[in-house]
Amino acid sequence: MPDTPHPDETTAPATRVGSTYRVQVRPGFDLDATAGLAGYLADLGVTHLYSAPLLTAAPGSQHGYDVVDHRSVNPELGGEAGRQRLVRALRAAGLGLVVDIVPNHAGVARPAANPAWWDVLRRGRASAYADWFDIDWDRGRLLLPVLADAPDALDDLKLVDGELRYHEHRFPVADGTGDGTPREVHDRQHYELVAWRRGDRELTYRRFFAVSDLAGLRVEDPAVFQATHAEILRWVDAGDVDGIRVDHPDGLRDPGGYLTRLRAAAPAAWLVVEKILEYGEELPDWPVEGTTGYDALAAVCGLFVDPAAEADFTALDGRLTGRHTSWQDLTHETKLAAATRLLAAELHRLAALVPELAGEQVRAALAELAAAFGVYRGYPPEGARHLAAARAEAGRRRPDLSAVLDAVTARLRDPDHELAARFPQFTGAVMAKGVEDTAYYRWSRFVALNEVGGSPAHFGVPPAEFHRFAAARQVRWPASMTTLSTHDTKRGEDVRARLAVLSELPGRWAERVADWTSRAPLPDPALAHLLWQTAVGAWPIERERLHAYAEKAAREASVSTGWADPDPAFEHELHALVDRMYDDPELHAQLTAFAAEITPAGWSNALGQKLVQLAMPGVPDTYQGTELWENSLVDPDNRRPVDFAVRRDLLARLDAGDRPAVAADGAAKLLVVSRTLRLRRDHPELFTGYRPVPARGPAGGHAVAFDRGGAIAVATRLPLGLARAGGWRDTRLSLPVHRVTDLFTGQVYSGSELLLHDLLSTYPVALLAPTDSVEAAA
Repeated sequence: MPDTPHPDETTAPATRVGSTYRVQVRPGFDLDATAGLAGYLADLGVTHLYSAPLLTAAPGSQHGYDVVDHRSVNPELGGEAGRQRLVRALRAAGLGLVVDIVPNHAGVARPAANPAWWDVLRRGRASAYADWFDIDWDRGRLLLPVLADAPDALDDLKLVDGELRYHEHRFPVADGTGDGTPREVHDRQHYELVAWRRGDRELTYRRFFAVSDLAGLRVEDPAVFQATHAEILRWVDAGDVDGIRVDHPDGLRDPGGYLTRLRAAAPAAWLVVEKILEYGEELPDWPVEGTTGYDALAAVCGLFVDPAAEADFTALDGRLTGRHTSWQDLTHETKLAAATRLLAAELHRLAALVPELAGEQVRAALAELAAAFGVYRGYPPEGARHLAAARAEAGRRRPDLSAVLDAVTARLRDPDHELAARFPQFTGAVMAKGVEDTAYYRWSRFVALNEVGGSPAHFGVPPAEFHRFAAARQVRWPASMTTLSTHDTKRGEDVRARLAVLSELPGRWAERVADWTSRAPLPDPALAHLLWQTAVGAWPIERERLHAYAEKAAREASVSTGWADPDPAFEHELHALVDRMYDDPELHAQLTAFAAEITPAGWSNALGQKLVQLAMPGVPDTYQGTELWENSLVDPDNRRPVDFAVRRDLLARLDAGDRPAVAADGAAKLLVVSRTLRLRRDHPELFTGYRPVPARGPAGGHAVAFDRGGAIAVATRLPLGLARAGGWRDTRLSLPVHRVTDLFTGQVYSGSELLLHDLLSTYPVALLAPTDSVEAAA
């Protein structure tokens, strides 16, 4: 975490966004269904609905990040009329709207659904949209990797109604080229259909990561920016949108330039970027309010992990896997594989920009530099430091490439060289595919840390480090988003909170997992450890959900099976292991008992991290459904439908005076969420600063407390250790005012000091505010 604040201040947007609630608007939960949440969200205390992308996406899209037409609202969500109904409902409830936009890429899986892509396929370089997409026209026809991996795949091509058809795929035919056999017509087109496997080796267009169905857009071109943003900016100009979340800016050619243009077009909007910051990395000085909160997620969740357990988990990992691998070596291996295999097409395109050097050596040098690059991508002025460090590390690992590494690095330092513009787009993709989507599934030492924006090599965040991070954030990025769960997180926040309990009983966990893995072995012991941790963290979880997760995790790890070439024998053993968790009476009983044993401490952690996230500096986001206990795993599991009726009913009971126990229905978490969000909304003046509040006494290390300028948040950390040490005893807090109310219990406290034993006797968390100013908010 950064230790010191950046000296500059960001300019606050004219429209204040106090807090957000993320909704996965999609077919099946459309704009009208979302509008129906307005009253509940207002009661919850949020100020803004934060929506998934709303522009027209590929038919049936469950996420909206595959936009096919930037001119209109997705008709499957309710179209423009549905959007207007949503805006009216939000306004009636006193809420605003934050929308998610996708500038980096467009959906091309179904060409006929994307008018611009269809025209490019039909007219080639003569298309009015040829410059929209990042296509390397100098390499010949546009390659489309859609065919089966068979030499005679094109024999299935048909000519129907003036179009080429390959099974369910449709493609246009250029004017005057439609005579002859389907193969002859195909050979005259501006595009060439090739085997799907070829997409990872040879493509003529930039794509999103390794997803050939998402083609890169050239929003650095002002005309493309205007055409792809006009509809969103129309909503902003009309006052319908207060904030914009920018998806994946690292993929753009010039993120800083893009964001400058976006800020000029929406000067009053709250802008946040989905920028993944590595440990200690600062956000560039962009004209935005901050990130989408993964940096905060890592700091908050790490606060509830015991750093003292690192050596025990490292030893356990070695015993289970039979080897000791450093995080640095593992990620170098997975990133190098991503660069040379999954992203080989992109690597070849980069190497072609240095024709004066031997292609094979240039590819090897670029791949090594990308594998050694310490952040997603470098930005001035820090980018030069990251490049120098990557060059040194690449040279250490491959001294035989020293000369070509020097030559390539010299070009990367030249801002006028095309390689210097494109290489940063490559390093971000290598990091995402090599680390988030591979290493996180192989490194199973302690999977609570394997999270987007996290740093699994850093075992926990001590309170002093967290306070430095939060204080710096208050100075530098006070309007940046905070979050604990998103549609991209690998595990839901409450799963991570329960797994954090394992750091307090490493010996007991080692005994349990060693017994389970010996009785129900899997040929891939690292994956087995990941699965047992996941099961314990999410238990009880429906069998089919755990099966789906296990298969995805195994294929992402790409050790014993994979997406391109699944191993049926291994996957049979994998699914058999999952079934044993449910069908073996003794295993099932032990797993259930152990999960039940650590659940109360997991609830304590969950309430603590939620309060800290909601009360710390920044704009807090609540991901749909997470105001109650939520045991989701990775996408698509975390996009499951949410039962809002249950949440409405529980909130009404709380407002009627119920003070729930910390129990399985999650009402205690809803209490924490609603009271904290309401206090922030109704009394923003209490959240204008940041000061740690030290706990003095024998259990001071188990408390984390801070004063936001009147509102004081207090949370319990490491609850098992606290219980073993005999509880809070004489540990106390010094208060800046002499009469405060705990918003969760309604209890009023007087005096300059407060015993934590008294304050935290009902809940492991407290939110204190001056009694005189917040009586209505309670």
